[in-house]
Amino acid sequence: MIATMPTAAELLPLLPQLVLAGGAFALLLLDLFLDDARRVWTWVLGGALLVVVAWMSAAGIGGQGTVLSGMFVRDHMADVLNAGACLLTALALIYAWPFLKERGLHAGEVVVLMLFAALGMTLLIAAGSLVMVYLGLELMALSTYALVAIDRDNPMASEAAMKYFVLGSLSSGLLLYGMSLLYGATGTLDLAALRAAVEGSQETGLLLTGTVFMIAGIAFKFAAAPFHMWLPDTYHGAPTPITLFLGSAPELASFALAFRLLESGVGPLDEQWRLLLALLAAASLVVGNLVALMQVNLKRMLAYSAVSHIGFVFLGLAGGGEAGYAAAMFYVISYAIMSAAAFGVIVVLSSKGYEADTLDDFRGLNQRSPWLAGMMLCAMFSLAGIPPFLGFWAKLAVLRAVIDGGMLWLAILGIVFAVIGCFYYLRVVKAMYFDDPPEGVPAPRGDRVLRVTLGVNALGLIALGLAWNPIMAWCQQAFM
Repeated sequence: MIATMPTAAELLPLLPQLVLAGGAFALLLLDLFLDDARRVWTWVLGGALLVVVAWMSAAGIGGQGTVLSGMFVRDHMADVLNAGACLLTALALIYAWPFLKERGLHAGEVVVLMLFAALGMTLLIAAGSLVMVYLGLELMALSTYALVAIDRDNPMASEAAMKYFVLGSLSSGLLLYGMSLLYGATGTLDLAALRAAVEGSQETGLLLTGTVFMIAGIAFKFAAAPFHMWLPDTYHGAPTPITLFLGSAPELASFALAFRLLESGVGPLDEQWRLLLALLAAASLVVGNLVALMQVNLKRMLAYSAVSHIGFVFLGLAGGGEAGYAAAMFYVISYAIMSAAAFGVIVVLSSKGYEADTLDDFRGLNQRSPWLAGMMLCAMFSLAGIPPFLGFWAKLAVLRAVIDGGMLWLAILGIVFAVIGCFYYLRVVKAMYFDDPPEGVPAPRGDRVLRVTLGVNALGLIALGLAWNPIMAWCQQAFM
């Protein structure tokens, strides 16, 4: 059978990705002709491009459908996550510009790398085959490795990038090996055909082995315990805006990776892989919260906090069903917004030679800048799951889903460690409002655009907490 080239009409569902890829290459060329004084245009155009692509995804421009012989599937879930990933990447660009410019790291490659990372996310989110999953994953991963190492003169950043690269390569190898076992057992790379083959197969040994390797790879990408060893050093060593980016947009792509491979690919084996996810969720909740209690560096604390939040995402996935997947998707979107706000305060508070990333740096912040202290309070309360902030409703949704999935013990464990996790978040609030400020601390950054962005980000946690139903309904629609 002779393959035919797809027509332009058949490629319309790919329109957001095509626009993003074309725009990234155009900005790569444009940046060659801009000097440092005009390089801000690379950042402005990059952010505008991401907003346009997010709008195209949210508005359904190009329509939904399956193209490239099933390799690319644009559905409602893909549109929601693509829009979220692009907006969060644009948010990271806004936070990054003044921080990196002050340190002489504002070269255009940061924008281009973030755009290609976002392109990898959108391809991964809409993957319909194992090939597309791996292509999107590696495009995203290779871009983020380079972003972590963008401060080439900083030995801590170089060390973090090397650890991230080595362990990321290991996780990719595990994932690829699991995929190869599934291909060997079923003879197909298409996820829909793979699911049908798994459903009708009597030989489950090879399928289960491949699934275990894939779950190990997914856990590495999510940084779920005990596969989290790369995360604290990466968060600590990378420039804070890059850490902000790593802790937000890629989490949406990681959720899509787990859903596409597990539910869309090996869904009939859900009794087995749901139990594995439940064990990973339990380990992440325990390790993440207990180790975070001992941290005095905020970036490392938020890294271990991220491990515990991944445990909550896995609670929803382990709960299974439409309610569980919708709750996990709602949680990962909520966490990405909360994480961006927390790191955003660190970015605004820092200056050249002063990273503002330790607990002592936040002592007496309310006396120095009540507005910044209020923004950090919003982020900490939401991460802790205190009502009426967005984080409370996200936790409530996944706990309800895991109870409905018949895992009451896991829900109880989640509640216990959510309470324990409140301690290290409230410790930051206590330092800001009840401790005396240290001497010789630089004034917070006065960039108006950055402060407005942070205000929208942090106050949005209250607004979205009061109006979370539309977002949850949007997530539920993706799995109907």
